Amino acid sequence: MLEYIFDTQLLIEGTGLDEDEIHDYIQDNIPGDCLLAVGDDELIKIHYHTNIPWKVLEYAASKGEIFDVVVENMERQENGKQG
Repeated sequence: MLEYIFDTQLLIEGTGLDEDEIHDYIQDNIPGDCLLAVGDDELIKIHYHTNIPWKVLEYAASKGEIFDVVVENMERQENGKQG
């Protein structure tokens, strides 16, 4: 059984984005693991394993426009089902 079920991935587009600030906020406020927040001041890619992906999406949407959103259930995938 996985501790964090949802593989959450998305892009944030905006101006003045700060990947370190975004990374630190998610890490400090949304339980999960395997966090990646990479990009530049106009586009950030987020990858995070969590049980509350909607919190990641809500925060990301507050920073800019979100798109290419993917939320997959890794527990289902681990059991041979579609995520």
